[in-house]
Amino acid sequence: MNDRTPLRDRLRRNGLRHAPRRGVHLIPGLFTTGNIFCGFVSIVLATTGAFETSALLILVAALLDALDGRVARLTGTTSAFGREFDSLADVISFGAAPAVLAWSWALSDFDRLGWAASFLFVVCGALRLARFNIQTGTADRRYFVGLPIPAAASTVAVCVFNHPQTPEDQIVKILSLVLVVTLALLMVSKGRYRTFKELDLGTRRPYVWILPVAIALALIATHPQIVLLVAAFAYVLSGVIPRWAPAQRGEAAAPEAQPAGRAGTDHGH
Repeated sequence: MNDRTPLRDRLRRNGLRHAPRRGVHLIPGLFTTGNIFCGFVSIVLATTGAFETSALLILVAALLDALDGRVARLTGTTSAFGREFDSLADVISFGAAPAVLAWSWALSDFDRLGWAASFLFVVCGALRLARFNIQTGTADRRYFVGLPIPAAASTVAVCVFNHPQTPEDQIVKILSLVLVVTLALLMVSKGRYRTFKELDLGTRRPYVWILPVAIALALIATHPQIVLLVAAFAYVLSGVIPRWAPAQRGEAAAPEAQPAGRAGTDHGH
């Protein structure tokens, strides 16, 4: 007769409670290491003119960044070390990498003004991460204060992904400069951006999410440039348009404490 006792109870009964956890704590770190790798290679490729691949690697890094915190929570391996490691990785992948990409792609023609704008992006991204870390545990879990650095980096990346050739039109170059500066300032602003952590992905009706996810994947597969561009700018504008940010009008409820440790690094920063 089969033993229907839950696996966790059987392991505890046999003194093997912690056996499945051996080595599991390394998994979130591997996601973060992959994040760093993508950011580093993106910088190298940006300096060689491979702008499209460089932009794609930033988007891959954003995906890995979105997963590491969730994996840490699922495996019960959240830690202060993981939070700091994740933040350092984000400075590379979402601070330096998009700044170098933007400068190599369109801002180099502006000489000192171009690299100054790129440097501003890096500095504001680092400030954004520092503010996020010290607010962990006290901020409203439903909102990020300031544009998250992965979102800012992804916006630069999707713009380049849509037009990987160096722009020849001076107006496009000026708009690129304005965009980089604007994204930098939004990161250190007090604009409210949804975290989407209140969404219940663990619902007992999984079909509620299957259709929207399937549609999103289909759209990305058929028109990746347009879909990603629209999604990126829609999120950037969501913290600027007042009706999309009720907390800016004092309509948000009292802040909900966010758990400390690596869980606070979940793709927002």
